[in-house]
Amino acid sequence: GSLVVNYPFDDDEQGIAIYSKSPDDAVFQKLALAYSKENAEMYQGSPCKDMYPTEYFPHGITNGAQWYNVPGGMQDWNYLHTNCFEVTIELGCVKYPRAEELPKYWAQNWRSLLQFMKQV
Repeated sequence: GSLVVNYPFDDDEQGIAIYSKSPDDAVFQKLALAYSKENAEMYQGSPCKDMYPTEYFPHGITNGAQWYNVPGGMQDWNYLHTNCFEVTIELGCVKYPRAEELPKYWAQNWRSLLQFMKQV
């Protein structure tokens, strides 16, 4: 788990972690930023310091391939084959939070979700 919005592309021709710009990179950055701006902890860029002390995402967003390379991922497949603009939203540092923590996740993300929907 982490706290970030990542956007295509998730892989590159070299198979390494490097920025892999899609033709619609500016649109994807706008969508990702619209979400992250409304989540203060996400937007600050380094929310999982205890688990990942060197991880930093400027403004809470990242190009997927720059973070880590994922060949054949659904996000890229949907974009390339169906023209679906998909981002991946990582909601927390803990991959499987306890049920009693779920209201905290809602409180941190409901404004982000509304802002994301407004981008339509």
